[in-house]
Amino acid sequence: MRAIIYMLFLSAFPVRAEAEFEEGIRAILERSCLKCHGGEKVKGKVDFSKIRTEADADARFELWETVVEMVGAGEMPPEDEPQLTEEEKKTILDWYEGRLAAPIKARPGVFRPRRLSGPEYRNTLRSLFGFDLEVAIATAQQTVAGEQSLVLKLLPKDPPGASGFVNDTHGAPLSPVIWEQYAFLTDSALEKFFAPKQRPQLEALMGEELPADWKLSNLTQGQAEALVRRFLPRALRRRVPEVRLPATLAPLQGKSGPELLQALKFEMKAVLLSPEFLYRGLLMKGQPGIQQPVDAYELAERLSYFLWEDRPDDELMAAAESGSLLEGEAIPVQVERMLKAPAARSLAESFGVQWLGIANLDELIKNPIAHHSLRTQPVLFLDYLFTENRPVMELIDSRTTFINTGVSGFYGADRGRMKLHPTPKGIERQTTPFERFTLEQATWRGGILTMPGILTMNRGPIQRGTWLLRRVLGERLGEPPADIPPVKPAPRGEKLTFRERFERHRSDISCARCHEKIDPLGFSLDGYDVNGRFIHRNGKKGQGIDTSGKLPSGETFSDYAGLKKIFLTTQRERIVRNVVERTLSYALCRKLTRSDHPAIDQITEMIVESNGTWKDLFVEVVKSLPFRETIIEEPAKE
Repeated sequence: MRAIIYMLFLSAFPVRAEAEFEEGIRAILERSCLKCHGGEKVKGKVDFSKIRTEADADARFELWETVVEMVGAGEMPPEDEPQLTEEEKKTILDWYEGRLAAPIKARPGVFRPRRLSGPEYRNTLRSLFGFDLEVAIATAQQTVAGEQSLVLKLLPKDPPGASGFVNDTHGAPLSPVIWEQYAFLTDSALEKFFAPKQRPQLEALMGEELPADWKLSNLTQGQAEALVRRFLPRALRRRVPEVRLPATLAPLQGKSGPELLQALKFEMKAVLLSPEFLYRGLLMKGQPGIQQPVDAYELAERLSYFLWEDRPDDELMAAAESGSLLEGEAIPVQVERMLKAPAARSLAESFGVQWLGIANLDELIKNPIAHHSLRTQPVLFLDYLFTENRPVMELIDSRTTFINTGVSGFYGADRGRMKLHPTPKGIERQTTPFERFTLEQATWRGGILTMPGILTMNRGPIQRGTWLLRRVLGERLGEPPADIPPVKPAPRGEKLTFRERFERHRSDISCARCHEKIDPLGFSLDGYDVNGRFIHRNGKKGQGIDTSGKLPSGETFSDYAGLKKIFLTTQRERIVRNVVERTLSYALCRKLTRSDHPAIDQITEMIVESNGTWKDLFVEVVKSLPFRETIIEEPAKE
């Protein structure tokens, strides 16, 4: 009832809410905040000068949680600046609580063209032609191969977008450098496609089995036309209307031999360099100015690039063409099928690696054997969770892991049950295959948080606590001040642990707010050294290790095992919610907004109550309103 009354109030007085922000909140920001957070001076990447209306405030609503917390604690404005009055603080708090309590209308995002990311482009070319473009790299048996994809070698790396994921390419324009690389890669792909060794791929795309003595000089008009007719819908990821074909087929008319082949290559290159191929969604059908479901081909494309980081396959295209994909029961069936395909490995290698920051190991670990083991283990574990229908919370606690000789030393007596991989004569060390493994005695492991690679890339309690807060619990932390002094050594004559010395260091009120959240989590993992090895409770030289802590909620624990129990119970919903948010943001290729909260709430509740699996989560994301609907902007009026 309260929600209905509030909605009626807003609909009856739409201007009043805006006026409250303009006259109240905006005025306070201009008086007390813009000096440090606006215009030329922008501390902590917070620019209030860009938040001028209620709509602007809603678009950055996650920022206000931090603002309210810091204002309430008296940490902002800084001590050397004029302070807010109690009335001003109350105005901000009342406005925030009013907006937070207000019902949120579920609304999809506005359609924005988005260029294929580097991995998406690589995979799309590969599935289109049936082969990969690779660089020639000779590797010894004891080394790990570097990047072998010519596409990923040549294309500039896509920076993470506002969502934190590289598939969020809305702010990454098509530069001249990228355009030149696209042209080179297109020529390389077509040259290889028509080479004799690729005869099976040519026959598959042409839809015809060619005679053994067939040569490119024998290419006929009918074969060239058949190739174009099958190539176009695959490249453009939707059925191509007949009216579109004459423009592509006309240049082939009347030609034969090398001249026909050259014209065919030119037309195929034109398609591969077209915006319709390089960008997603440009051919989506819809009516501007209204909220509407995406068409079947757009839904297929969203689904395939979410789960596979690749174009839709023939079965998904057929379901889109028949319209059956739009039927409710089709989604769970397609998701289950697609998760069983090898291409679903991209969920772990792309989504999982980016979400958890696993690529940080690339610069940290220089030994190729150690790097391969530490980096591959969490990816294999994530792939197991994502594709084998495991419960979402097994991310935190699982007796299943993956072990090879490179990480076996971290697992104590369990190591004795591993398969042996003898080292060939003359080779000191080599990469060995991973095997799925059930932990029995290594009770200090289990789940992704205590994997050696995760602990290694987060060296020290502060890094580990920060990583847990941001990546697992979804806490939004500001950047630490640039002028933080280092932790001082213990005074002469005092034997202080790092934890004791750090307690003195963080006594500054400006640091304490964040460290009250970070430190308990980080020090719970102090039972593992900087290389991720478990240290027994007696520690070195008989000195005990204090891994106890108290969360801001008041919950206490003595070590990481106790913290894990808290994660699995009282903090479970918080972890699941963060998982849902990260997954939905990756699937939508954009930063989430308040209008996405109803979908997040609904999916989180379902996963928590049913102990849902990752497959359940993926199905619910694909069925959600933000994923299946859109708003197409009306063209600007001149």
